[in-house]
Amino acid sequence: MSDAQTLSANERVVIELADDGIAHVRFVRAEKMNALDPDMFDAMIEAAQTLSTTKGVRVVVLSGEGRAFCAGIDLSNFTNSSGDTSRTLETRTHGNTNTFQEVAYQWRRLGVPVIAAVHGVCFGGGLQIASGADIRIVHPETRMAVMEMKWGLVPDMAGYALWRGLVRDDVLRELVYTNREFSGAEAQSLGFATYVEEEPLARAMEIAAVIAGKNPDAIRASKRLHAAMHEHTADEILMLESVEQDKISRSKNQIEAVMSSMQKRPGVFDDVEVA
Repeated sequence: MSDAQTLSANERVVIELADDGIAHVRFVRAEKMNALDPDMFDAMIEAAQTLSTTKGVRVVVLSGEGRAFCAGIDLSNFTNSSGDTSRTLETRTHGNTNTFQEVAYQWRRLGVPVIAAVHGVCFGGGLQIASGADIRIVHPETRMAVMEMKWGLVPDMAGYALWRGLVRDDVLRELVYTNREFSGAEAQSLGFATYVEEEPLARAMEIAAVIAGKNPDAIRASKRLHAAMHEHTADEILMLESVEQDKISRSKNQIEAVMSSMQKRPGVFDDVEVA
């Protein structure tokens, strides 16, 4: 990874942005296996908001410090009755999501690709956060589960919205109904992992470097089209393809993509302005 600057750092999440455009988001509550408490929810949402308004971000890598990617909800929250009781889960706090859903769905909404490097434990909310990534690299011995049924609950951190197209319907039903634990090695065949690797973070960074070297306009447009693929009709998707391509074709970055490929050199691209 190239030289990096720290964009944000607190007791829950650290963001480092390298000069090649790779933003590394690290969950740093290692002593609690990066379990989700209110401060972790706030820090994750703040991290995505920071990345969405930072020029030069081309791809994001998510990882967890210590023994886990994310162990899910901090169980002490079950006995903590403090907090704002005026809001229900039906209250939309971030567009179409509530706060709990936002920490997972925000990665799918982010304008650039997101890669999750998953190791150790990835339960419940942690699995839904990983599912928000475009690509998931998982260690074969990772312990994974759709955990909510163990506590008599349903998955409600955007899992159902994110698992469409990833996990076969009957497989997902079995995993939800039983909260069966499965390994990272099994995750790929189930649809939860893109690759299974002994060094997930290293592989995630390799893929991130490839993406960061592409035309950032085309990468962002491709992510928008992937979202549209699940949410629009065929006629609408066909039109959106044409709209995106018209905006990119013959632009400075698109011409540079062609020239750098022909000259067998890294591309030098202008990054999109964000606000």
